[in-house]
Amino acid sequence: MNAINSGIEARLFDYLLHSLQDTPYYQLLGFKLVQLGPGLSEFEVLTEEKHCNPLGLIHGGLVMSIADAVMGNAIRSIGVNGVTVDVSVSVIAAVPHGSVLRATGKVRRAGQKMIFAEAEVWCKDRLMGQAKGTFYNQGPIQY
Repeated sequence: MNAINSGIEARLFDYLLHSLQDTPYYQLLGFKLVQLGPGLSEFEVLTEEKHCNPLGLIHGGLVMSIADAVMGNAIRSIGVNGVTVDVSVSVIAAVPHGSVLRATGKVRRAGQKMIFAEAEVWCKDRLMGQAKGTFYNQGPIQY
């Protein structure tokens, strides 16, 4: 992965980069890490036939999955393990087959027990989906 480190500690960045490369679900969906910064994560995925629903459209679950991934990894970028408690996703437009989706996640508030994050999913210059998530703070990442 040729991801950009946008300001997190180098050892944490390397740890996260390798753990993301080895995540089976991300491999299955084809997620690629673009960048990590403090409280920020960006992924992309090239939509393929394997991402289609029975109607031949890109499944909304792909939008949900990449939104959850960028929010969770924005949390990990601050050195915390967060577990998804609740996610609300709005799919705004149908995603074209063969397009690249780019998603950005941001930590909005990190408390001692709960962490709140948001995500946007884009296709070129068009917003395709938005998400808000609540995550349980499981404590610092051990790396």
